[in-house]
Amino acid sequence: MTPEEAIFIILKDALCSYIYARDVIEGRWEQGEAAISKSAYYSYLYARDVIKGRLPDLMHNQMILNNHKYTKLYVRLIKQ
Repeated sequence: MTPEEAIFIILKDALCSYIYARDVIEGRWEQGEAAISKSAYYSYLYARDVIKGRLPDLMHNQMILNNHKYTKLYVRLIKQ
């Protein structure tokens, strides 16, 4: 598998995109945010562990509208 093929696979999966941003990029990875935003859990972890604060606007709005149990954790995180 080539690196390009691996990235293509990572970009389709919220967990893989989150881990790639956290452990490989070690920071915000805009390409992976579409996949990450499909999961409230990984969006919360991305805000907490990678961005260390408020998500980018599109992800933030989606997280707030989602009203998932992780939304409450996210709101507490960004109010600190």
